[in-house]
Amino acid sequence: MLGRQGKPLLDSLPTVSVCLRSEGDEMECKGAVFDLDGVIAATDELHFAAWKQTFEEVLHNHSRQGQVREFTYDEDYKPLVDDRPRYQGVKAFLESRDINLPFGSPSDPPEHSTICGIGNRKNITFRKLVRDEGVKLYDSTLAFIHLLHERGVKVGVASFSKNSRYILQETGLSHLFEAVVEGVASSEMGLGAKPNPDIYLLAAERLGLDPYDCIMVEDSDSGVEAGKNGNYGLVLGIAHTASAQSLYSRGADIVVADMSELSLENLDIWFADTRHKEAWSLRYYGFNPSEERLREALTTVGNGYFGTRGAYEGEGIRGNTHYPGTYIAGLFNRLGSEVHGKTIYNNDFVNCPNWLAIELRVENGTPLRPLDCEILDYTQHLDIRNAVLLRELTLRDRAGHITTIRSRRIASMDQVHIGAIEYTITPQNYSGTVTLRSRLDGSVFNYGVQRYRELNSKHLEPIESGEVAAAKVAARKESGDASVDAGQAPDNQVYLHVRTTQSHIKICMNSISRFTHDNERFFPDRQVTTEPGLVTELFTLELEQGHSYTYEKTMGLFTSAAWDSDAPEQAAREVIDAVAPFELLLERHIAVWTEYWNHADFVIEGDRFAQKAIRLHAYHLLTTANPKSTFVDWGLPARGLHGEAYRGHIFWDELFISPFYNLHFPVVTRNHLMYRYRRLEAARRIAQEEQFSGALYPWQSADDGSRDSQTLHYNPNSGEWDRDLTFLQRHINIAVAYNIWEYFYTTNDEEFMNSYGLEMLLEIARFWADIAEFEKQDGRYHIRKVVGPDEFHTQYPESEDGGLDDNAYTNIMTAWLLHKTVATYKHRPEAVQQDMRTRLSFEERELELWDDIVHKMYVPIREDGLIEQFAGWMDLDELNWNEYRTKYGNIRRLDRILKAEGVSPNRYKAIKQADVLQCFSMLSPGQVSNILGLMGYETGEPRQLLETNYDYYTARTSHGSTLSYVVHSSISNYLATHRQDKWNWFLEALRSDMYDTQGGTTMEGIHCGVMAGTIEILFKGFAGVNLYKDKIELNPHLPGSWRKLSFKITHRGTTLVLDILPDKIYATRLIDGREEPMGCTDDGSCYTISLR
Repeated sequence: MLGRQGKPLLDSLPTVSVCLRSEGDEMECKGAVFDLDGVIAATDELHFAAWKQTFEEVLHNHSRQGQVREFTYDEDYKPLVDDRPRYQGVKAFLESRDINLPFGSPSDPPEHSTICGIGNRKNITFRKLVRDEGVKLYDSTLAFIHLLHERGVKVGVASFSKNSRYILQETGLSHLFEAVVEGVASSEMGLGAKPNPDIYLLAAERLGLDPYDCIMVEDSDSGVEAGKNGNYGLVLGIAHTASAQSLYSRGADIVVADMSELSLENLDIWFADTRHKEAWSLRYYGFNPSEERLREALTTVGNGYFGTRGAYEGEGIRGNTHYPGTYIAGLFNRLGSEVHGKTIYNNDFVNCPNWLAIELRVENGTPLRPLDCEILDYTQHLDIRNAVLLRELTLRDRAGHITTIRSRRIASMDQVHIGAIEYTITPQNYSGTVTLRSRLDGSVFNYGVQRYRELNSKHLEPIESGEVAAAKVAARKESGDASVDAGQAPDNQVYLHVRTTQSHIKICMNSISRFTHDNERFFPDRQVTTEPGLVTELFTLELEQGHSYTYEKTMGLFTSAAWDSDAPEQAAREVIDAVAPFELLLERHIAVWTEYWNHADFVIEGDRFAQKAIRLHAYHLLTTANPKSTFVDWGLPARGLHGEAYRGHIFWDELFISPFYNLHFPVVTRNHLMYRYRRLEAARRIAQEEQFSGALYPWQSADDGSRDSQTLHYNPNSGEWDRDLTFLQRHINIAVAYNIWEYFYTTNDEEFMNSYGLEMLLEIARFWADIAEFEKQDGRYHIRKVVGPDEFHTQYPESEDGGLDDNAYTNIMTAWLLHKTVATYKHRPEAVQQDMRTRLSFEERELELWDDIVHKMYVPIREDGLIEQFAGWMDLDELNWNEYRTKYGNIRRLDRILKAEGVSPNRYKAIKQADVLQCFSMLSPGQVSNILGLMGYETGEPRQLLETNYDYYTARTSHGSTLSYVVHSSISNYLATHRQDKWNWFLEALRSDMYDTQGGTTMEGIHCGVMAGTIEILFKGFAGVNLYKDKIELNPHLPGSWRKLSFKITHRGTTLVLDILPDKIYATRLIDGREEPMGCTDDGSCYTISLR
């Protein structure tokens, strides 16, 4: 098998404890689908010759002044024609030469100057070449097909070539294939071209098999991508013409130079073991500068205290290619900036000192960096299960030295103040001197979000840097201080102390260096230099060709934040004094992650992409917050510890994130609700400033709970400053209250509710009761000047004032909140009620007012059940959606497009994300209907109410926020007529960060809300779980390819293990580590598990 640059890869199928089947046993691989051209038959040269002859006739007829540029294999055939349906290939080539011809009809005779006529001419030429010259076959492929037949594996062929059956007949191979999907039928059926998987899905269907049980074999980049998109159990690339690295990068699991390199034993190991291990891996092959920052975000390592992007150690901030950011949870700095004539203030998430920096040079040559050297091999791999970032690259510098660098990196989950790198160097074609320069770099600045780059971004100022005095370390060692590593050299620890410029938080880093060769420590020559905000260690090593040398860099990190350390300089030094070698750190780190996965893993059998994506999502949530990081005073951030987008602020995204933690790590939810509680006084001040009672949490908050929302927003499309009215999204108060209630309902944490939760609920309820205005004219309460979840609409079209009246989401959820708060208060012990009356001057007549508001709240709802998004919604203009999609393609950020055209999005019935529909995501249709019923509105059948609004609003939503996919998938679960929508929205959400479908946002920070939301869709949508106080109901609807969905949840102190199959479920209860079966009743509509 081949590596990325043709190196043997037989080791890619590791020796494992797999019971291999004997020759007569049935294989786990049930089927195999082969491409024809380039895999079975070597028709490439014949196709090229036929195209060349055909096109050169066309080019001669359309030449200008007799000049004809030759049709070539590399520049024309491979990129424009090969592996495309015939007429598409003609069209693509002609367009590349600025030749415009009518498409014509497939029945056009070959002499016609149409796209179809030319394609038909090529086909005649090709068939003549086949008859005259014959077709070369790949004997190794045929031999493998015979082996598959002997083991009972079904075999098919899939090709877009309309000559497939002709070639099979001419070569006498038709009898080998139980299913053939070829170009004629594909065209008639309208099947999509590669990388669309249509033909491969059809081939598996005709074999009577699921692609998950099959191997597919391709030789083209688009072909292996089609196999990946089709959920094939093994995608095998054959590097006959395409490079191994390109096949890997497009989706091949294994690449071989020839089919003889793959054995049935390899196949058995893959399907029995390796395939399941790959579900824990995110791999990138090859170096792609345009994708590097996305990869850096998605391969971030973190532990809830700090996160470090997956940048190459040898690069600093470099244009739009590299950004090695490190972020500490809850660390902000507020600066003012002059931008386009305005002074604006931002409380920024601080890019902390870069501890990754390791620069390697051979014989004082060019630094070994992908952008400065020839790349011979490059792989980046996130081990999701063990939370380890691995990178392997082989570079040739300008002097011809070839060096392989392998690195492993962790943010220790066992000791969250430690980060560690293992960096191994292997000289491949030389022996000689190399210099390794390692830095702690505090000269960094914020540069991760392009639209913020005009802002003041220098957040750090130097305090001190240097090396830990050798005498001090030696003295401590001699005194028998057990915290000092016995093998530690006394002079290899350095430190860096910096401080944020406005918040005045000290950031203290210490690092230690260790070198090993053949498992023995050695001590190269070392020099230490310092500059303001920078400490550098320069090591000189003598290397021998073919030998490997390992450098370990371990970093300790503390801050002076009140919740962190009052002596960060000492804490950082002491944690490094006592630090273990990398392998032991790794072992302890993996042990904690293993325990986390034991609680939080979701196992999906039958869907490779969904399985990997869900695990990646859970990984990033745990890198952002976990039980080890609950000492941090911070909320649940929208964009993780992965970048500077949204400035690290806390929004309403916790509404989507909390359910994951409620059911797996409720201590994390409690900690983040305590973040809200500790800022309750700040929320009271904000309410008072706006002349309201109670508490108003700000739409954006950072460290101290003050309002961190912008009031102006620069529109890059129009070049103008727009008023930013998103601070009027007062529904953040609803999100905080909802999270309090959901946490309490899931955990039954009475102590939290009595001591903290109830106080927040009462103060939030006071705010809503005060902002709601009673109108005698209609006898109802109205809420004015707010903005709902849809940020496209922030004011009325002709109004100068910000905000809208009677946003339906706000009014419905306010009524729910007040109703729930009244009930919660009444169910509290008398002592708790008395405490609230005393401390808050709370009077129970307030409950009467709240109950009155619940029953008289206004919601703009029509007789047909359509809930208007806000009062006056129906007066807005309809948008011509088809026109805008045709003109702009991606219209997710329709607001920016409209503003660039000089038009306000406030004019149109076009929304960014779910607004009215958000109600049905937080509450069931029955609960929404009940709340509306309390107000006196007749809504009819609850699911019909949802369907009416779903059909109306989905047609008017641009999905400018990826959260919109989560909401739409979630609510589709209630609609039998929209079950496919649930799957489609779910896939959109799964793909949104992994493939950055929003067009450049993920590189600035992942989207925690979407990641957690997809996991909740598994739980609520596909598993169909409904939680009650004393029971759990399940109404599963697994996607067609899923064979089983398994996971654990903890509800009200009971931990359940659930295995959900298409036709049955298994439930066990965990008691003292043992699994005990639980009774499960089936009444025909759902399964019920009693928790009593």
